[in-house]
Amino acid sequence: MNATDHGSGRERQPEVVLLTGASTGLGLAISRELLRREFRLILTARSESMHRFSEAGIVENERVWLRPLNITHEAERRQVVAEADRHWGGVDVLINNAGVAFRAVVEHVEESQRRAQLDVNFRAPMELIRLVLPHMREVRGGRILNVSSVGGMMAMPTMAVYSASKFALEGMTESLWYEVRPWNIRVSLIQPGFIRSTSFQRTRYTDLSDAAQRTESDPYFPHYRHMSAFIARCMQRAGSTPEHVARVVMKTLDRRKPPLRVAGTMDAWLFDLVRRFLPRTLYHAILYRGLPRVNDWGR
Repeated sequence: MNATDHGSGRERQPEVVLLTGASTGLGLAISRELLRREFRLILTARSESMHRFSEAGIVENERVWLRPLNITHEAERRQVVAEADRHWGGVDVLINNAGVAFRAVVEHVEESQRRAQLDVNFRAPMELIRLVLPHMREVRGGRILNVSSVGGMMAMPTMAVYSASKFALEGMTESLWYEVRPWNIRVSLIQPGFIRSTSFQRTRYTDLSDAAQRTESDPYFPHYRHMSAFIARCMQRAGSTPEHVARVVMKTLDRRKPPLRVAGTMDAWLFDLVRRFLPRTLYHAILYRGLPRVNDWGR
């Protein structure tokens, strides 16, 4: 999947790919994979992260644009897509990768943090999709890949609002899969599990959860203490890397008829298998008993 024809009798041009969150972590790994292909690329990141492109050896040329994009800002979203429409004929492949994660129990999520989480992980990707769909419908083709998480299929304690945002992303994407299929627009969710990286260090706390995880007398202190350490260990010991998941993304792009949901890591595949085949009551009971030091919680 490298070329597109936007009209009969016109020379086929490399496809235009718009990638969000492209300068770090999984996004940077996807960027490097895309650069090996004959795509025209629009690699985006927040303004304060743009320097990471040059640090990674990625520079602009005739087929690579580097653009600042805060995906929650409507004007910036419109500007990037409009520029692609004017100069390259439109976006053929949209990869919604940018995301954020708040660590907090439900009781510690205030409205401002709930909005911030949903804005980045759900509302902004949906708005970008709305902007690129007219072109994709016109040319009767396109690809939309939304990077989700195992947090979009199973919720874990202290990650309530993060899972809520990924559940919302998955529900919207599933509806979209049906809606745009008549125009040959293929839609997929990439669901990574634990990835061996330091991204867990960038997880944000709300004001209330930050205070709680520092205060041993707080009733939720054991939740944060044990879950934070557990997730850090899982990520440090994970068998998958951002580069592995990036290759899964590329294989999904290469498939003529990709599935709606694609496991990004082996543990994500196993989680999905267990969830589908175990009775739901047993499934939740097993997960609860497997939580780290769960007998200390609530004491």
